[in-house]
Amino acid sequence: MPTRFRGITRREGMIFQGAAGWAEFSPFLDYDARESAPWLAAAMESAEREWPAPLRELVPVNCTVPAVGPQEAAAIVRRSGCSTAKVKVAEKGQTIAADIDRVEAVRDAIGPHGKVRVDANGGWDVDHAISAIAALNIAAHGLEYVEQPCASVEELATVRRRVGVPIAADESIRRAEDPYRVAELEAADIAVLKVAPLGGVHACLRIAEQIGLPVVVSSAVDTSIGLAAGLALAAALPELPYACGLGTTSLLDGDVVAHPLVPVDGFLPAGRQALDLAAYDRVAADGETDARWQARLSAVRAVLA
Repeated sequence: MPTRFRGITRREGMIFQGAAGWAEFSPFLDYDARESAPWLAAAMESAEREWPAPLRELVPVNCTVPAVGPQEAAAIVRRSGCSTAKVKVAEKGQTIAADIDRVEAVRDAIGPHGKVRVDANGGWDVDHAISAIAALNIAAHGLEYVEQPCASVEELATVRRRVGVPIAADESIRRAEDPYRVAELEAADIAVLKVAPLGGVHACLRIAEQIGLPVVVSSAVDTSIGLAAGLALAAALPELPYACGLGTTSLLDGDVVAHPLVPVDGFLPAGRQALDLAAYDRVAADGETDARWQARLSAVRAVLA
């Protein structure tokens, strides 16, 4: 990964092929076998089961701006061609002043008609979230929404009642025992759904139908094979009022397909992606990493058995 994102600079995972096509299994390294089980279920579904019929061929996406300096943030936005930008904030070791500078630069780069959203990944407590959201809303000349400002659902509910910016829930859905608690506590205005940690495209469709909130489909820093599953979900949703967080191949220095999924004018095409051996060879794991992932796969399979 060219730039540290969510604390990592190396993304690892596995890909495999089934009757329906190629699939990706790439839970983050700090996830144990139980937390990784839905990721494997999602990959097995993608490999063996056809995805729902698409309702749209193209999916609008945002560009993703890591916790970089303002000049680089602006450059990322201009290169992307997207009219929506998601900006990482609340990075450990950085200040709110750095977040404000980054958001201001993104607003300047995207223009007055573009949309700016921020993602704190649960990095604030309630009081800090309230003050930070106010400051960032001013810096952005209006935020589209704030994603996961605090860690817990209860904190999200408190923040939502005390700010005027819409709140989106990510970790409070995908890492929760009960993904519907966000709606029950009126803790969010928007549900962020990620296919892999929620068990697959069909499982996410059921959540979208039942949660009663507008949905944004986002990636887990996948290869284009994994992103294709997210695009399948986004393409099948009856309504898609927000750009999706699936334009993330820029976070990776490599891919496993011949033509990585790079947004064109802010859109990505729905459809399956296939392994390209030449691309794979450039990013293939060494023997030690492969053995570690084979052992991990066995442990997760045991959980699903």
